[in-house]
Amino acid sequence: MEIDRGLLRQAILNLVKNGLEALSTGGALTLASRRDGDTVEIAVSDSGPGIPEEVAGRLFEPFFTTKPQGTGLGLGIARQIIDEHGGEIRWANRPGGGAVFTIRLPIKRAARV
Repeated sequence: MEIDRGLLRQAILNLVKNGLEALSTGGALTLASRRDGDTVEIAVSDSGPGIPEEVAGRLFEPFFTTKPQGTGLGLGIARQIIDEHGGEIRWANRPGGGAVFTIRLPIKRAARV
């Protein structure tokens, strides 16, 4: 499977934008990546308030937002892009506050001749 760097960049930027918006009163945003076997993992975490349980099930729904000026498209688009690349996106609230969104993508192996 070929990757579309522009689309993957957009998915990551959507997560970064959401993380920054969660830090309206300050805090930290962290990006990390690592290889895990045949996958690469990219994590975007923030030290904001975290995600309330009552909205957790709707995070990736198109047009769902808790922000007064949000469109509710960012996370849904990110998930679609990651799905199209054979990956997955997960989220979790961090102990002590904040949230982390983790993208896992398969690493393409070159064919051996």
